[in-house]
Amino acid sequence: MTDFADENGSRSRDRQLGMNRNITRRDFLNGMAIGAGGVLASPWLGALLAAQAPALSAQDRPNYYPPTLTGMRGSHPGAFEVAHTLRDGTFWEKAGKPVETGEEYDLVVAGGGISGLAAAYFYRKHTGPSARILILDNHDDFGGHAKRNEFHLGGRMLLANGGTVSIESPFPYSKEARGLLTELGIDPPALEKKYAGNGAFGALGFGYFFDKETFGAERLVTNAPGGFYGRQGASGKWADFLARTPLSAQAQQDIARIQEAKVDYMEGVPQEQKKARLSKMSYKDFLLNVVKAHPDVIPFYQTRTHGLYGIGIDAVPALDCWAIHFPGFQGMGLDRVPSKGLTFTALGEVTRQEEFYFHFPDGNASIARMLVRSLVPGSAAGSTAEDIVTAKMDYGRLDHADSPVRIRLNSTVVLSRHVGDAASAKQVEVVYGRDQKAYSVRAKGVVLACWNMVIPYLCPDLPAQQKEALHYGVKVPLVYTVVGLRNWTAFQRLGVTGVSCPGMYHTSMNLDQAVNIGDYKPPQSPEDPVLVHMLRTPCQPGLSAREQQRAGHYDLLATPFETFERNIRDQLARVLAGGGFDPARDIEAITVNRWPHGYAYEYNPLWDLDWPEGKRPCDIARRPFGRITIANSDAAAAAYTDQAIDQGYRAVQELLSV
Repeated sequence: MTDFADENGSRSRDRQLGMNRNITRRDFLNGMAIGAGGVLASPWLGALLAAQAPALSAQDRPNYYPPTLTGMRGSHPGAFEVAHTLRDGTFWEKAGKPVETGEEYDLVVAGGGISGLAAAYFYRKHTGPSARILILDNHDDFGGHAKRNEFHLGGRMLLANGGTVSIESPFPYSKEARGLLTELGIDPPALEKKYAGNGAFGALGFGYFFDKETFGAERLVTNAPGGFYGRQGASGKWADFLARTPLSAQAQQDIARIQEAKVDYMEGVPQEQKKARLSKMSYKDFLLNVVKAHPDVIPFYQTRTHGLYGIGIDAVPALDCWAIHFPGFQGMGLDRVPSKGLTFTALGEVTRQEEFYFHFPDGNASIARMLVRSLVPGSAAGSTAEDIVTAKMDYGRLDHADSPVRIRLNSTVVLSRHVGDAASAKQVEVVYGRDQKAYSVRAKGVVLACWNMVIPYLCPDLPAQQKEALHYGVKVPLVYTVVGLRNWTAFQRLGVTGVSCPGMYHTSMNLDQAVNIGDYKPPQSPEDPVLVHMLRTPCQPGLSAREQQRAGHYDLLATPFETFERNIRDQLARVLAGGGFDPARDIEAITVNRWPHGYAYEYNPLWDLDWPEGKRPCDIARRPFGRITIANSDAAAAAYTDQAIDQGYRAVQELLSV
């Protein structure tokens, strides 16, 4: 039972945080849009939603524009429930016999992310502009993890990535992936040279926030050396910075040594043996048992791998951390020549084909939007990489009968089965759930550009070994939260553009990376509205990587928007208190991009076996099955945009060879 005084104190704190304020969230039921955009949720959610079902499908209604929706986004309510009923074996009990639409296509693509859109692009390129293609996606928007967050604050449009952010890869770009970008009009090196680094935040530094629950004292310490988010930090000594923190004297001394000292902690051990040992120990074990650092240093570093791996340093190999330039290895004499048997481990050993890092203001959503503009003429104005940024998509054009390529949203594929024997069939039947019904279409070929883990449920005829391989990977859960503020004066007063918060609900927060491109202008004055990015990965240290990720899935799906909002407001209030920040006054909008199934799972040598080439789970999982092929980043076991494009190309080539 809640103590009355505690309850009153909690309510008072909520008022201070602004939990009672009517911020920009649209109309949502725990993050689910039920306003002008129509009912976007699963048709099997119950009588409440059934009573509100529109006569037209949501995307065909006026004012349908998912990028501007706030609240709970990413894997939003309505995007996953149908798939869960299929997984649980209850879908067919309730769905009834599918309605035969009579529609026949040359190609049906299950999944409207970058891989699925690229597959449609390559198929049309090889077969001609008259090819009939249907793309089905379970979300209320296309793009998969490449989602656009669009805010309108203070008369300005502000954009942010709701998922995948940049055009980069540790792998050499294939001619197909690079060629697709070129054909769309995207030249990453040229765009980087022309538009990167032109924001107003460059003079601000970086800081660390030490929360009292983790470090025993509440303190923001600015002017951190080294920087993060790939940007340059202050040039001072680590010892001087650490002296201002609440860390113990021993922890300060050890962190300074880890950051700056050139010590070979495996002196006398041959290079290949060093790498082999580092691949089989975590970065945490490296710090404690090889560097011999005090345990007090671990909370400082624990979450540093969250953004890239979705797990802490207890579950990431030390060799991976060396590859991405973590401290502690600078005196160990390790070269960056790819090592035999370690090609899945230290991606940083792979030589890049081109050195560039470019992102659109809405991340790789702009790539998805350019693909859609190419596939569906009239869906967006313009023709360049610059004008796509401010173009408004016409969602009403995406599923028109007069278009050879159609994109059908809020449509969850539940079955993909050959009409007849897989070896001789000429067609594949595809069933999808939408608007409280199941519908059936047919196609000459199907590309399953959806997550590996759902494919065994919607394609039950696959061989048992392939199903097992498809179930192997556990996708990395993560949250990209975007908060719209009425200004960034608190950041300016504190002198920070980003803050690492290793002990808090979101482990980092930073002003959105400003890109001045085409007609899009980022904030310039501290009085301008601004977007803040915050990162959360729900880890459970001590478990294996995959077990942590499974636990994270449940955590994210069980956490209501209210819990996110309270933690967001509390964290911003505490970190920015010294800059005069008031969460009740200054927060204008909140979007929580929740991805219970985020990054594709990559090889982790701490737990995974060493597989020969062609025998990895992802190799077995992506094998073609008659007129059904598989394309997604899972198929490459690498969460990079170029890999998603490559898998789309491969899947289409397999279909064309049938």
